[in-house]
Amino acid sequence: MLEVEGFSPPTTSMEADMANAKQIIDRKGGKVIGIEPTESVLKAAQLMNRHHIGSLVVIDDHRLAGIFTERDVMRRVVAKQRDAAETPVSAVMTKSVAVAAPHTTYGELCAVMREKKIRHLPVVDGDEVIGVISIGDLNRVDHNEQERTIQYLEQYMSVT
Repeated sequence: MLEVEGFSPPTTSMEADMANAKQIIDRKGGKVIGIEPTESVLKAAQLMNRHHIGSLVVIDDHRLAGIFTERDVMRRVVAKQRDAAETPVSAVMTKSVAVAAPHTTYGELCAVMREKKIRHLPVVDGDEVIGVISIGDLNRVDHNEQERTIQYLEQYMSVT
């Protein structure tokens, strides 16, 4: 490796710092917003709006029963002209939910979201949902890594 006086390369990268789902959740905060399957779509949409989020985990008897997303609202409620106040979340939620384990790597999270064309991925430890990672969270990790690379290159160029 080329050594330049006054220049020290970064010792870690953001991806290494945030190597897995648990670390990403810990950095963003692991607050999980959920809803019961018997609640109305209207209540779910209001909850999503209040918290500025694009999905809710659906919890039934303390277990993950599904996920309810903005996409579910558009495809299964609005497009089908259902009454949001009368439709239960269970009738329109996504029941087959892809989940990640706490040790799932950043690269694996990206691959799952890309391949399954999803924007929200619950992270489950045993039977407990410990957080939800969004595509926005992964974009932040990528952005931070790019920022660190730019800073590294700027530092290198300024001392050579």
